[in-house]
Amino acid sequence: MAAVMYAETPRRSVGFLPGPVAAPRRRPVVSRRSNRSVATFRRRRIVAAGITICTVLMATRAGAALGGSPLTASGPRPHITTHVVAPGDTLWKIAGELDPDSDPREIVDLLTEARHTTALTPGETIIWLER
Repeated sequence: MAAVMYAETPRRSVGFLPGPVAAPRRRPVVSRRSNRSVATFRRRRIVAAGITICTVLMATRAGAALGGSPLTASGPRPHITTHVVAPGDTLWKIAGELDPDSDPREIVDLLTEARHTTALTPGETIIWLER
């Protein structure tokens, strides 16, 4: 940082600055016109327009990604039934409770396939998604 001091015209007084007084220096006037060429001006305008267009396109895509479509498929959700195995329950009894309108053999086969066993443990939770 530099400090520049300008003095107007030094005063003549006795014993102060002997000899002729120099005229104060004048600063050059800075013109408002720049030395940029027309090609530079056009290039800068094209770059600015490109940046603006890219920003608008990215904002549009972000808006579409955030609110444009649901994350899950629309439609009815399946009905979930849970059953906690009590002492004395069998797969046949549970199949009759889970879907009383269908053939229990299909449900017993599905439960056995999903659990990899036919043995039931009291306190075990079985979750059934109705079709």
